[in-house]
Amino acid sequence: QGQPVESGGGLVQPGESLRLSCVAPKSAWLMAWYRQDPSPGKPRDLVASIPSGLSTPIYGDSVKGRFTISRDNAKNTVYLEMESLKPEDTGIYYCYVQYKPMSEGYWGQGTQVTVSS
Repeated sequence: QGQPVESGGGLVQPGESLRLSCVAPKSAWLMAWYRQDPSPGKPRDLVASIPSGLSTPIYGDSVKGRFTISRDNAKNTVYLEMESLKPEDTGIYYCYVQYKPMSEGYWGQGTQVTVSS
């Protein structure tokens, strides 16, 4: 009952933009996006995370300056604005939420993003 739901993935060309959305069933303390590389054996890497309150978002090194994470607490929703997309951004993007600090987290089902010409 805590699983969030992602939307907004798709196929885009290099240099284009895309916005992902993720809706949680209730108010979350932490909301984040991770990317699963399609290559076998690759880990799921943090793309960006944003806690509640006034804390500064955290970004993975490969997306700094191109991606922006934001949240709408009234809608229990987190967004990921992706600009200047590159082929290496391709993967399954997972939403991750924690409802309280130090508590169990929940993963969404993932949404595919493919950047290809």
